[in-house]
This record gives sequence, structure tokens and C-alpha cells, in this order.
Amino acid sequence: MAEAIFASIEKVMSECKGGYAGIYLINGIGLVGYRDPHGIRPLVIGSRKSDIDGRLDYAFASESVAIDALSFNLMRSVKPGEAFFIDMRNGSLKSRMCDSAASYSPCIFEYVYFARPDSIMDGISVYESRLKMGEFLAQKIMRLYPDHDIDVVIPIPDTSRTSALQAAYILGRPFREGFIKNRYIARTFIMPGQETRKKSVRLKLNTIKSEFAGRNVLLVDDSIVRGTTAGEIVQMAKDAGAKNVYFTSAAPAIRYPNIYGIDIPTRQELIAYERNEEEIAKKIGCNWIVYQDLEDLIESVSACSSPDLPLKEFETSCFSGKYVTGERIGDDYFEKLHSLRNDSAQNQRRISSNNGCESMSNDKRLSRSSNDRGSCEAINNNMTQANVS
Repeated sequence: MAEAIFASIEKVMSECKGGYAGIYLINGIGLVGYRDPHGIRPLVIGSRKSDIDGRLDYAFASESVAIDALSFNLMRSVKPGEAFFIDMRNGSLKSRMCDSAASYSPCIFEYVYFARPDSIMDGISVYESRLKMGEFLAQKIMRLYPDHDIDVVIPIPDTSRTSALQAAYILGRPFREGFIKNRYIARTFIMPGQETRKKSVRLKLNTIKSEFAGRNVLLVDDSIVRGTTAGEIVQMAKDAGAKNVYFTSAAPAIRYPNIYGIDIPTRQELIAYERNEEEIAKKIGCNWIVYQDLEDLIESVSACSSPDLPLKEFETSCFSGKYVTGERIGDDYFEKLHSLRNDSAQNQRRISSNNGCESMSNDKRLSRSSNDRGSCEAINNNMTQANVS
């Protein structure tokens, strides 16, 4: 059975190009986990002793925090091109490299934004890497603006907190919480439609006005994608009484689309597309903007890697335009991607899908009424509703 499973994973890896981490359960047989040959997407494995029979139980997750939460012990990250088979019939664990050309190039955006700070992936502490990002960012600010008049450093919650804390320490300025986040609002940069994203920013964040009033404020964000959030946040800081607003990003300027599973939009919708820092600052309304250098971002993460697994190469395509799987900007693939991902196409799909609601006309149990135009079921169609005269 194990040989057949590993053979099938080898075939998957020979035919599937890109970033992926797969887990599937074979009913009555066992659990299988595997990671793409470049290790773009993360996958870790953990174990614990079973209370039932004393054998080891195993678990897969994208981040170590899920392993911790289940009281499992983190074993290690699954290697690029590696597959695991856990046989539930006898509790055995087997692994095999299913791609001989596999090499480490994990997605650096996982460390910038997606992963929780208390996670460990590929032996790297996300928290420590973000401290380094803040350190490098502060050093760049001091090089560019040695006579800066920053009064306070404020993070854009939540991901940038760690970097902002270290930046404030290096700059010798107080770290303050100026924005409070509504935890029930989704990530704004992946929301469909520009107007929806703009409205959601003010629902997502609220200011503590006393931290802004009359001060020169340095805002620290993890990254800037479309600039919608950044522009609204700058205006909120001004509305709260900030004297001057300076904006920084713990990541470099995002100038290229991601094709490995992150919903970063097409190039033309990115705020850094064909704009320099001065133009971006003007666009979002701040006094000046500073981006992290790509070399410093890579060093921030690689410096935290384990001596047993020193990582130097990362998937940085959204910053560099270099794709580890060989695609090049201008390929037909990117034209197709643009036609599917741009805001107009997404809006059209949303309209044609009736905003995700299934038409009542699809219910074969009901006859279609004359006023059913494909809308969701109205509340007055609920037969349990009382009629009020």
C-alpha cells in the first residue's frame, strides 16, 4: 500500500506545477501528507502518545500553532517534495522524497503576513523574523531621514505589531496602540470590489484619538497591496488630529501578482505598479513612505533559520517578479490570470452568481413564480411567518 501511495504522489509532483501542500485520508487505511517540490506552501507534522493504546498519534498542519493547540509535539516541517504515509492499521509512519530535484524556496510572504507570530515553520520563528524586519526597517528610516521628527510609532493591527515594536525600540520612540481592530471583519485586501474594500477599512479599525492629536506619527504596516487600506488609514490618522503622518511597510513594494495561492491582484491594481515611493506617498496621502528592501527582508528571515537547516532562498515573486517555477511576466499565463482576477471580472462573476445566493428557481420542489428573477428567497416566502393585517 505504501509503495502505491508514494508512486501516486510522485506522479502528482511530476504533473502539478506550483505551490501546494496536500493532506488526504484513505478510509480505513491511513493519512497522507505531502508538500510541493519547492516547499512554497508550509506543512508541519506533529505527534503525541495515544491515551487509548499507547501508540503515537500524528497530525499535519500548515503552522506549528495548530500542533501546539492540540497538545501534539512538533516533529518538524515536511521537506519540499516529501510525502508521509501514516498507516492507521498498525500506527506506522513512513516518509519518502518523491521528487529528486526538490529544493527549499518557501514563500517569504508567509513570514511577513499570513503566519501567526507564535508559529515555527521550516525551523524559523515567525516572531523573531518580524523583530528583524522591524530592526532593518528602522535602520533604513534613520539612513533616509536622519533628522526625522517622529513622535510616536503606531502599528496597523494585527500582523505589524511585532515589527513596529522593534522599530520603535531602534528609533528610540514610544510604541503606542492607536488603532483598535474589529475582529469580525475579514481581510480587506482580498475583498471583492474597490468600494467594498474602502468601506470595510473604517468598519475594521477605529482610532484612539489621544495617541494622534498634535503628533508626528509613524505608521507601520506589514505590507501594502492595493493601497486602499493604507489611504483610508492615513486619512483616519489625520482625522484623529495627527500633525504629520509617515508610513512604512515591513515588506518591499508589491509590484507583481502571486500565482502560488495568495490572492494578490493583477499588476495594474497594485498601488506600486509603475509608481515610485514619492508617487505612492502622494496617492495614499502621507508625508513620506519607506518600504523594506528585499535583501533586508530575506536576511530578516534567513538569519532566524536553524544551523541544521540554513535557508537562503525564498519565493519572492510578488516583490521581485522572479517565479521559482519558471514563469515570466508577459507569458500568456499572466494574461489569462488578469482576465480572471481583475476587479471587473470578479464583479461580473458576483453579479452572474447572484452574490452567491442560489436562485429559488433551482428548487425543483417549487414551481417558479412570475416575480422570481433569480433572487434569494424573500422572507415573506417563509410559510411559518404570521400574517399581520
